[in-house]
Amino acid sequence: METVTDEDFFADVPLFSEFEGVTDAANYRPLPDGWVLALADIVGSTQAIAGGRYKDVNMAGASVISAVLNSVGKGDYPFVFGGDGALIALPGSLEKAARDALAAVQVWVEEDLKLMLRIAIVPVADTRAEGLDVRVARYSASPYVTYAMFWGGGTSWAERQMKLGRYGVAHAPKGTRPDLTGLSCRWSPIGARNGEIVSIIAVPGEGRPGQEFRDLVNGIVAITTEQNRDSHPVPADGPDLAFSLHGINREAKATAPAGRRLRQKFIIFLQLGITVLLHKLGIPLGKFDARRYKRDVAGNSDFRKFDDGLKMTVDVDADHLKRIETLLEEARTKGIARYGLHRQASALMTCFVPTPISRDHMHFIDGAAGGYAVAASHMTGKSLSAVSITP
Repeated sequence: METVTDEDFFADVPLFSEFEGVTDAANYRPLPDGWVLALADIVGSTQAIAGGRYKDVNMAGASVISAVLNSVGKGDYPFVFGGDGALIALPGSLEKAARDALAAVQVWVEEDLKLMLRIAIVPVADTRAEGLDVRVARYSASPYVTYAMFWGGGTSWAERQMKLGRYGVAHAPKGTRPDLTGLSCRWSPIGARNGEIVSIIAVPGEGRPGQEFRDLVNGIVAITTEQNRDSHPVPADGPDLAFSLHGINREAKATAPAGRRLRQKFIIFLQLGITVLLHKLGIPLGKFDARRYKRDVAGNSDFRKFDDGLKMTVDVDADHLKRIETLLEEARTKGIARYGLHRQASALMTCFVPTPISRDHMHFIDGAAGGYAVAASHMTGKSLSAVSITP
């Protein structure tokens, strides 16, 4: 049997392209022994969300992915974006690089975004010592991008340990900056077209997910597929060419040192101007095709995922939403699942675009008025309300 190296592990996991495959155990492979989980989330995100800063919270969560992947040479490693945090699985040989990247992004989030980022590195072996596992599947969102799905209970356990203050990472010196090349949040919020943007989280009840929980997930997915593009919140031809000044300022702060941010803003505005012109004229510039890029933005977006439970941000009308809520509430009363659901008028997109010429750019979708964070609060009793946002 041919040996698969750590670097090739995720690329060797079989692809599936129908999202219903997230409940098929045959699609998952256990992470190799010796791997680690790099995790982060925002501490006290309640106040930031109440203050309309959820895009800053999203930016902080996506910065974790950007910083860690940049630090390890953008290898093909599984990760998941959770709105106010993220998780990346890596070979143990890259643990030092991941620690340094997490520590650096923690300082940047605190000093530039004025938020507090909690970080941890958890060995996969420790999840298995608890009788759990971290298994990963590879979902093909488009021909150019795949996203990792996680199952086995290990990632949820690792997150709980992080929140208990375990497996922490040493602080980096003040002024330390991560490499956030490619991190972008230029797009304005994307308004609902079918009805409302709904962020949904559903996790198994007590114990491990059984067939009833898998049936619940499949039932919710089936309802969303009845609407155009599986209730995708981003239109097929991409979002409108509307850009956020606040987002551009955030991007400049993330990708350039203090003395070069004005120059970075000018470069961003120049890129946007060229993109709008090329899109209007319908002509490429070298290898860059603005219309194709905008379509790829839609196709490459992670509006649904599985991380020890279902997470999705979808654009649904009132009838479909009522049917989804009925399924979720029935599952809750039977102890099959716990869930949180949050309705809002628009979606947010935060991006990781190493180069617009390559078609493997990634786009992370969440609800614009609290999204996954508010949905999660409904599961924990915090019960955050909808908030206005600073786009």
